[in-house]
Amino acid sequence: MDAINNFFGWLFGTRTGVVTLMVGGVVLFLIIAWLLEKRTRARFYNHQKEPGDWDLFDDE
Repeated sequence: MDAINNFFGWLFGTRTGVVTLMVGGVVLFLIIAWLLEKRTRARFYNHQKEPGDWDLFDDE
């Protein structure tokens, strides 16, 4: 139990822990956004391109 307490103390009580927590959150949300974009592309694969459309992955 002391190890868990030390870990949370480090995670929320030190500058390095807070930076690790923030970077981990950013990476997690980037992975989630990338997966959702891939799923959306698979679902709407037959979408007709229009002049105003933009492409995240630069596929033609």
